[in-house]
Amino acid sequence: MKPADEEATIVEHEVAGADDTRSLARRSLSSIHDRVDPRIRPSDRPSDEMLDEGYVRQLSDYIEHKHQHEKSASEGEDSQEGSEETIYVEFDEGDPRDPMNFSYARKWAITITASFFSIIVASSSSAYALGDPSMIRDLNATPFQATVGLSMYTLGFALVPLVSASFSEEFGRQPLYFFSGVGCLLMHLMTALAQNIQTVIIGRFLAGAFGSTGSTMVGGTIADIWAPHERGLPMSIFAVMALTGPGIGCVAAGWIEQDPHLEWRWIQWVHVIWTGIFVIAVPICMKETRSGVLLTRLAKKLRKETGNHHYRARVEDERASLRTLIYISCTRPIYLLLTEPVVASFSLWVGFAWGILYVLVESIAPAFRTIHHFNTGQTGTVFAAMIVGCLAGLAIQMYQEKLYAKYAPTKGPEARLFSACIGAILFPSGIFIYAWCTFESVHWMGMATGIFVIMTALFVLYVAVFTYLADCYGIFASSALAGQSLSRNLMGMAFPLFTEQMFARLTYHWGNTLFGCIAVAMIPIPYVLLWKGPAIRASSKFASQAMQKY
Repeated sequence: MKPADEEATIVEHEVAGADDTRSLARRSLSSIHDRVDPRIRPSDRPSDEMLDEGYVRQLSDYIEHKHQHEKSASEGEDSQEGSEETIYVEFDEGDPRDPMNFSYARKWAITITASFFSIIVASSSSAYALGDPSMIRDLNATPFQATVGLSMYTLGFALVPLVSASFSEEFGRQPLYFFSGVGCLLMHLMTALAQNIQTVIIGRFLAGAFGSTGSTMVGGTIADIWAPHERGLPMSIFAVMALTGPGIGCVAAGWIEQDPHLEWRWIQWVHVIWTGIFVIAVPICMKETRSGVLLTRLAKKLRKETGNHHYRARVEDERASLRTLIYISCTRPIYLLLTEPVVASFSLWVGFAWGILYVLVESIAPAFRTIHHFNTGQTGTVFAAMIVGCLAGLAIQMYQEKLYAKYAPTKGPEARLFSACIGAILFPSGIFIYAWCTFESVHWMGMATGIFVIMTALFVLYVAVFTYLADCYGIFASSALAGQSLSRNLMGMAFPLFTEQMFARLTYHWGNTLFGCIAVAMIPIPYVLLWKGPAIRASSKFASQAMQKY
């Protein structure tokens, strides 16, 4: 068969079924639109024989016949290098099977369902802390052990996506959402039934591990189905869910903890119920959104139907080999975090902001109990300031979308950063307000106002990070977001562990003033990216390649 240098569409899209391979566009390597990791060399491309070989089989061969397998693979690569007949399959323009061409109803169903998982896992991350008093009493635990349970949840959020990304590459996003939901449900059940603090800590870590899908994958899912100029509102909805979650969880948990018949175990039971609803919704409302997975399935079917093993999806070049898949999925987020200035700077900024969020989650209740003598239900209600702050941030974001529509043609992705420049100033301002209202002589609304301003800024920053990185890194957006998620959740894990000791030594006003000064030092980050962003992206192998698709 001759090389397919031209596009070949054989039947009309209207008659193409979900598994119909005839309507796929066939392209040569030089004309393919999809991009792969620029670290992949031509010699790393899998041989035709490896394309349909399962990962379990590859692992078994590697263990039992390592040298023979490597030799065979090498020979396959050498043979393939000499061949010019590799044919890449791709969705043609307007193909309804392309996730970018899903109906708006389907896109919103997917977006809202995925974001619903975000609000569940975000709520669980913080609501747990409101149940500390009764849990410490029932399990004979120490306050520090209870805090470890809070930190372990975010540690699971940070580490597991580096490994779970490979599962989404092979099996798709929809199955990972489903099994993550089931695992998260079981871990909340484990925590609700725990008889000692060690079980709680393990359950919290695993709940965070499974729940990390609801944080790290949703941004990538939105990037799968929405074009850059359409992403602002879906990303804002996701951010509302993710950032109001801690506030909603804490408001409810405060009053649950206040009821002696409910207390900390029912905080977990409520999350079991909501996670169960999400698990039921996944197969009903969601479809697979990762185009590479869909094309891989169609390419395998095409190879089986035709007997021609030269057909493949572009993404198979980087993941048909088990070794290559693990290498790419586990190292790309860290590689981007350490080598890409855009990812590194935003990750440092949002990581610090996330640490402040968990400082608030850990310290608001004791601060209001100590300074203003609030009971548990009242301290939970204070977290409503977080919800109102997120809604104010949403209003700012709506105006940001108008600015983006106006300036995107001339400024590109940097048009996403106008609101971030405002957030950079609001963030330290809110911390300073909160810090210097932590006196008994100042009305409690002063501290609540500080929380409101902090959350307004955090919302704006959160949306800016997701939309800007998604625009800059395109098909690599999930890895870029996983890199910033690693930084964000590691800081969210670490900050609560020293919060109590720091405030005991520095007091609430001086400890928070220190945080405010650090936030001031980070104000230039969005301004520098707004000014020099295009030049920085042009020097990036990943960002420059991703932008070629738009």
